[in-house]
Amino acid sequence: MSDGDQISDGTASEPAPAVRGRRLAFAEQELRLISALVVLIGLGLFFALPFVLSIGSVVFLPVVTAIILTVILSPLADRLNGWGFPNLLASLTSLLFFFAILLLALALILQPAVTLFDELPTMVQNVADRFTELRNRFAWIGQMNDQLADLMSRGEEREVVVATPSLLEELAFATPSFVIETILTLLMTFFMIEARVRLRQRLLFGRTSFGTSIKAARVLREVQDRVAAYILTVGLINLGVGVIVALGAWALGVDAPIMWGGLAAILNFLPYIGPTLMIALLALFGIATTETIFIGLIPAAAYLGLHTIEANVITPSILGARFTMNPVMILIALSYFTWIWGIFGALLSVPILLMLTALFDHVGRPNLVGFIFGEPLFANNVLEMSQDNPDT
Repeated sequence: MSDGDQISDGTASEPAPAVRGRRLAFAEQELRLISALVVLIGLGLFFALPFVLSIGSVVFLPVVTAIILTVILSPLADRLNGWGFPNLLASLTSLLFFFAILLLALALILQPAVTLFDELPTMVQNVADRFTELRNRFAWIGQMNDQLADLMSRGEEREVVVATPSLLEELAFATPSFVIETILTLLMTFFMIEARVRLRQRLLFGRTSFGTSIKAARVLREVQDRVAAYILTVGLINLGVGVIVALGAWALGVDAPIMWGGLAAILNFLPYIGPTLMIALLALFGIATTETIFIGLIPAAAYLGLHTIEANVITPSILGARFTMNPVMILIALSYFTWIWGIFGALLSVPILLMLTALFDHVGRPNLVGFIFGEPLFANNVLEMSQDNPDT
């Protein structure tokens, strides 16, 4: 018997569990290496995407906005199809319905806002006068500040005037780009809504296995239902908040109550940041248009009480646990997409986060913290499947 035969016999006579254990250990090392590469690639994309998306905002922002609008308006188009509307007419009607609501909101908010903006210098001066009166009541603090300023001053003070473009010049430069992006967004939204049936069929029936088709159908339905239901529900809640704010502003004698109601409804789409900005605007306007600071803070305090009830009682009871998201993730998404696309990114951040959450619920969420300590990147991995089926 040769040495090769002895080695072959020794390998063949080795117990099957030992061979399977070595294979699983090797597979575990290989899977962990691949997972590490996936994590590194994901982190690279996370930090590189803002620069790419920001530079190419003319291309990427209309596409992302069109996708989200398609997800939101597709249920309305499907309902119109069920009522006998042709697909082309249903798609156009749903888009025109959204556009009409957008124009109505802008008409109700923009006109008083322009008038209010013209009065902004007077309001700022009034706020300065109010705080001057408050400072005079605490003159001793002002004297301390003057003494500290004298001690910390060095050399001659120089006034630096920075030339900045006027508001009209900024609008003149920004309007053409905004109009082009708006037209591109509306056109892409229309064609996406019109082609939604064909896209669904291609996604479902273009798969090689029945199980993959079922999984794709569930993911598509979950993303559409979750985002559309969230936007519709939150939109109705924010509409109620806007109506209450408008009525409250009218009852308190605040100018342009419809504008304040519209601002409250729109800013409430931005979690945490929007209500904070609304409180600041109401406080600034109230202090500037009333005789005392205490009376001027009444609208802001009333809105704070309304938002506290809405955010902690009404919205959680209506949305339920299905739409509950980690506040840290919401703030990260807000800062991330605001950094990329400004105010439009802030408005799109929560729908994008909802779409990604629905996708990860079906595909699987990466266990990043556990992966650092040696756990698998995904809960259901190949090794667990192999251990459950040792004969395969």
